Amino acid sequence: MGIFDKFKVKKSAADRDQNKKADKKNRAGEAKPAEKKPVEQQEKVSAKPALKSAEIKGKGSQAYRVLIKPLVTEKASSAGILNKYVFAVNPRMNKVEVKKAVRAIYNVDPVKVNISNFSGKQVRYGRTSGQTKSWKKAVVTLKSGDKIEVYEGV
Repeated sequence: MGIFDKFKVKKSAADRDQNKKADKKNRAGEAKPAEKKPVEQQEKVSAKPALKSAEIKGKGSQAYRVLIKPLVTEKASSAGILNKYVFAVNPRMNKVEVKKAVRAIYNVDPVKVNISNFSGKQVRYGRTSGQTKSWKKAVVTLKSGDKIEVYEGV
């Protein structure tokens, strides 16, 4: 069953040897169970770490899939004075996930997140017609003392 192998707990070589010896003894007629190791020598099984509030869907690396890029426009830079920062975000994400992503990447706590959907526009190049991509914009409002360094050097 190759599909379920990743869920099995891997045993060390010493444990496997002890289990083989115990099986041989049991087959030979001795009903002696395998000896247990003292608590100090037992291998500690690491439990899953508790999820941080900044993590998205269990992984911190997912935060970079939520925020695509910061939007550097004249309107967005003037909104930076009011502690509002504008990002292009993944169209499938919602306000809660955008807030978690900003918290994970920039280590600031957003007060408010506003999201706008933009549908793709019809374009035409000669005889070829098509449509631009639909996208989503998020305006993130921070506390008065917080700051994001995305516009520095632009």
